[in-house]
Amino acid sequence: MKKWVTRKLNKENAVAISQRYDLPMLIAMLLDIRGITDEDAIIDFLSNETLTASPFEIKDMDKAVERIQAAIEGGERICIYGDFDADGVTSTALLYSYLSDIGADAMYYIPSRETEGYGMHREAIAWLYERGVKLIITVDNGVAAVDEVAYAKTLGIDTVITDHHAIPETLPDAVAVVDLHRPDCDSSFKELSGVGVAFKLVQAIEGEYADVDGLLENYSDLAAIGTVGDIVTLRGENRVLVKNGLRHINNGDRLGISALAEDAGLSEKEISAGNLSFTLVPRINAGGRLGLSKKSVKMLLTDDEEYAADIAAELSSDNTERQQIERDILSEIDGMIRQNPSLVNNPIIVVYGEGWHKGVIGIVASRIKEVYAKPAVVISMEGDVCRASGRSVSGFSLIDAVFSCSDILTQCGGHPMAVGFGIKRHQIENFIERINRYTLTHPVPQPVLELDCKLNPAQLSVELARGLSLLEPFGAGNPTPLFGLYNMTLRDIREIGGGKHLRLTLSRGESTVYALRFSTTLAEFPYIVGDVVDLAVTLDINTYNNYENLSIFIRDMRFADREEDEMLRSKELFERFCRGEIISAEEAGSLLPDRAEFAVVYRFLRSNGGYRYSFDSLLCRLGSDIGYGKLRVILECMNELQLIEIDEGMYDFEVKMCEVGAKVDLDTSVIITKLREVSLDE
Repeated sequence: MKKWVTRKLNKENAVAISQRYDLPMLIAMLLDIRGITDEDAIIDFLSNETLTASPFEIKDMDKAVERIQAAIEGGERICIYGDFDADGVTSTALLYSYLSDIGADAMYYIPSRETEGYGMHREAIAWLYERGVKLIITVDNGVAAVDEVAYAKTLGIDTVITDHHAIPETLPDAVAVVDLHRPDCDSSFKELSGVGVAFKLVQAIEGEYADVDGLLENYSDLAAIGTVGDIVTLRGENRVLVKNGLRHINNGDRLGISALAEDAGLSEKEISAGNLSFTLVPRINAGGRLGLSKKSVKMLLTDDEEYAADIAAELSSDNTERQQIERDILSEIDGMIRQNPSLVNNPIIVVYGEGWHKGVIGIVASRIKEVYAKPAVVISMEGDVCRASGRSVSGFSLIDAVFSCSDILTQCGGHPMAVGFGIKRHQIENFIERINRYTLTHPVPQPVLELDCKLNPAQLSVELARGLSLLEPFGAGNPTPLFGLYNMTLRDIREIGGGKHLRLTLSRGESTVYALRFSTTLAEFPYIVGDVVDLAVTLDINTYNNYENLSIFIRDMRFADREEDEMLRSKELFERFCRGEIISAEEAGSLLPDRAEFAVVYRFLRSNGGYRYSFDSLLCRLGSDIGYGKLRVILECMNELQLIEIDEGMYDFEVKMCEVGAKVDLDTSVIITKLREVSLDE
């Protein structure tokens, strides 16, 4: 459950933008809503397609270029030391391709996620030393490699670090540390991904008068994939890289990318940033999650069409295997939650299991975060030192929360929205207690679904959807516009796609719209014809037989006129009570139901033979003043007294009626007794 919030709009400002730049009013509104309001920002956002900032404004860039040029001129062997995700893979491919093209003696090394883990390692450095490497250039890693850089130095190997992750207290003793988050770095744009920093390095090696457009033509396709894959904001220089990259990707300029797109079924489609994010990036990542990322780099570099197709097929197979592993872990977690529902009552959900694949736990954490709208950490236990990965919600810095427990961790890295760390097995329960205690002083914000604006269904048209293309590419920092359609009456529900998806007919006034709800079966759909609902939708254009139709995709759906603030407040209070936190007598009283409220719920459940849709929909179906927390208490009490049986997992919620013999006494319920004790406590 999320609170729906419509972004703030300065209508007068939007009108002025529309008139001054001759833009459709909706586009002007979206620019204002996203804070793109001054002349330079608007022009840059809508039309800028080249990089104008000097790479030398980045701290230590001059030192990096000087050392790299000396290595090239001296014939020294250079190793690009990358990472196993899409950002690291594309960074490696970009820099290796460039250095090879200008005659450097270059090689690359990407650690195995499974056997080595993220970042530099002494064993790898020793291996590189045996192969004559004199200079290591890190891409998308290295800023925390203090000991490893020092070790390389003892072997006579210099290191140039290019990274974009958070800066630790102590920087490595490298020739150069090129990271835009250094407090002494004066760069004008701080949000580059690892591949973006690598591109700026190439630009710097080319010199102050580099042919930037030529570099974009050669390397922006790689930069686009890494930038989208790392979920950095698509503003400023990132937007330039992705806009250019998409053009070259759609032109089929690189065999490896074209082969991957063809294998993914995108060869006949216009590839967007969304296609990169949900289709190509997962395949590139799959190579690093399950095997070695080197084959991804080889695919991106090859000029052999057959070889590219073979690797693309391997990556797609890896991705299919990854999806199955992910489903298996989520199924195990689902079972854990059914057995112990209190797991999801904490502000930060932490789950752990034996032998979970370390390459997949980050995705699993992301899935848990999406379901419960809370930060999530997933720990894979294997031996004494366990690996963990976490994902956060907007407005909560998970890296700060994890750093607060750094004394019990073996290693830690990441940024506010995603973290990875190591922890000894015996410290896991201590970690769970401490990281959730951290939220007492740094609370997790209420989950929010941000709508760009509300739309009248009568305004919906192909022309309106077409105008949105001016704002592409969409991604982090520039999300696909999300619109609200309010007080829509559900008129018809049809199954499509073999029953996997739904096509809904809805109306308001004289307007009728057709909308698609993907990945939802009829058995899972909690609404019926006649319900009045609100929709959060995105718009697109579907072309069939040269005829364009408006497509409306439902991203979220709720009963109309829900009191979300009160529901979320009541939910938080119930979870605090379940965690054993101190609540006031008044708060306990607000959770304590009376017999009439018990009767309302029991009669509804008995007349419907139980309930098999979401808890939120049950709350709305009751149509009474029973709040979220109070309904949870009622169901918990009934479950405890064996009036009902609750089966609730990650994706489903079902209440089954039990055979009742003798009359039950509600006063014997443990949860009711505890609440009464607190409510009577003066």
